Amino acid sequence: MPVSHARHNLQLNKRILSIVVFTFVCYLTIGLPLAVLPGFVHHTLGYNSVLAGLIISAQYFATLVSRPHAGRYADMLGPKRVVLFGLACCGMSGLFYALAWWNTAQPLLSLILLCIGRVLLGVGESFASTGSTLWGIGAVGSMHTARVISWNGVATYGAMAVGAPLGVWLNQQWGLAGVASVIVLAVAAAMLLASRKAPISVVAGNRIAFSAVVGRIWLYGLGLGFGTIGFGVIATFITLYYGDRGWEGAAFSLTLFSLGFVGIRLIFSNNINRYGGLKVSLVSFLIEIGGLLLIWGASTPLMVECGAFLTGAGFSLVFPALGVEAVKQVPVQNQGTALGLYSAFLDLGLGLTGPVAGLIINHAGITAIYLAAALTVAVAWLITLKLQLSRRLPPESGIS
Repeated sequence: MPVSHARHNLQLNKRILSIVVFTFVCYLTIGLPLAVLPGFVHHTLGYNSVLAGLIISAQYFATLVSRPHAGRYADMLGPKRVVLFGLACCGMSGLFYALAWWNTAQPLLSLILLCIGRVLLGVGESFASTGSTLWGIGAVGSMHTARVISWNGVATYGAMAVGAPLGVWLNQQWGLAGVASVIVLAVAAAMLLASRKAPISVVAGNRIAFSAVVGRIWLYGLGLGFGTIGFGVIATFITLYYGDRGWEGAAFSLTLFSLGFVGIRLIFSNNINRYGGLKVSLVSFLIEIGGLLLIWGASTPLMVECGAFLTGAGFSLVFPALGVEAVKQVPVQNQGTALGLYSAFLDLGLGLTGPVAGLIINHAGITAIYLAAALTVAVAWLITLKLQLSRRLPPESGIS
């Protein structure tokens, strides 16, 4: 029986991986130019660092705006078409990067072309990643939703980890044109593979209104958005934190964060089905809070490293755990819309982290952002506790 069960798990994972590979390619196209474009805008085109940051942020804004639409179209047209469209947008972003590189003699035109590429990439991320998740769920069944979302997350962060250093190397060898070429080639291969895979049928039936979907999942999304802040302050500000203390080794802390994140996803994702997404989220948030408080009160780099690992481990299961519960709140034919809306809260949380944390740093110093992040994650814990308690209490209790 154990051998049969292990074989079944292996086959299940193979089916999931054959689809989340499209998420990997999508986020590879995001990771490749991430460390390259700011330098291109600032040094090659001659614009200031603020504008370089805005060019990077254009993608996040496009993702936030388009994410709910990606889920809705997946419900109507099927995930395969949505994935193909998303990948096409990712590939087109590479073409616009190449055009920007060819027009460096005209800085304003080059900058506009880059901006178009970033917007296309943001739309591509929404459609390819949301579509891949729904395609995977449809291929293996909704009872394996947590496993699909977990593998999707591993593909996401794995691709980003590979993409950033690869992009730097390609830029050193062939400039932005080299980065753009690899993006186009990777997307072309992924689209060929996706076009040959069998689609899943679109679920028929009446769909509830968009506003009704928002009403059913917004608390789950809010918990995710607040819980994301811990990830945001480490990914964005840990280097500045180390510099402020006069320490070295910030990159190692990011590595430990990633190891905690990926390790927990791979080892404990089945606990979501076993204990329920809300219970797993409650435990996860407490671990994340502990990690952030450890960084806030750290007196040595070792304490920061332990805190980063704990924060990554705590945040790891939050997205799939709350996501499983969110999609349960709507009919099957609305699950794409629910997942897209839910994911948008993550984009919103990351988008707000930078400016809000910047204000806190200006007024209270850089260590204060980790205390603020811990308090924000505590709000996420309280929201999740409310959801858990409302599930236990009878309807007449008045708690919903």
